[in-house]
Amino acid sequence: MNEYLAPITMPTAGERIAERIVTAIALGEFVPDQRLPTERDLAAMLEVSRTTVREALQRLAAAGYVTTKRGRAGGTFVRTGAGPDADDMIRRTLVPAWSDLTEILDFRRLIEQTIARTAAERRDLRDIGAIRKAVGEYERATDRDASHLADHAVHQAIARACHNTRLVELSASIRREVSLGFDAEPYTPQVRQRAMVQHPLLAEAVIDGDADRAAELAAEHFSLTEAMLTELHARIRVRSGGNPDADGEGQ
Repeated sequence: MNEYLAPITMPTAGERIAERIVTAIALGEFVPDQRLPTERDLAAMLEVSRTTVREALQRLAAAGYVTTKRGRAGGTFVRTGAGPDADDMIRRTLVPAWSDLTEILDFRRLIEQTIARTAAERRDLRDIGAIRKAVGEYERATDRDASHLADHAVHQAIARACHNTRLVELSASIRREVSLGFDAEPYTPQVRQRAMVQHPLLAEAVIDGDADRAAELAAEHFSLTEAMLTELHARIRVRSGGNPDADGEGQ
């Protein structure tokens, strides 16, 4: 049989979700020993059926990425150390969508600059209080999950200062797209340290009504996620030998 006419094996929805979860683990959205969201929550986040999520989790367990514990404190937990096929699974998730993802990241940077600029022009006393409270909660966050929630609160408080619900909704929607549907920014201790510096600067620019400065700082801050994704993409490309066919180019 001509090799070009050989049957094409399409990945199942469960395989695609498994690959997406592995990529999220590589980006720090989920870390070793962390309990994953429930099947129901994952299905809602990713807009798939619970059956699809269950298939994905079974694949991840078989490959050594997660383990299941029973009982009141049970659930599905990320295992320490990536499985043997991690890079290949990440490549299948990240690389084919890379051009779309870079466009989303560019769109996000433009939108968040607009949000910061508009917030600086429209904030009122209530907004100022909410922004300062959110920044303080981020600084006091003691773990990764609390940092995620507080980070989201900071940017939602700034977006609400625009007094335009569509901008608030757009900011949250782009966040979900960038985070592969998990509504959690890529996270490392280094990212948190940078955010500890950048959040107060961005907040004060908005509070002071310095629209140009707020927009500039927003662009800088939201480059953190782009840098992490670009680094991961480059690493996977190098490990695949820089083969254009391996990273979806030249097709």
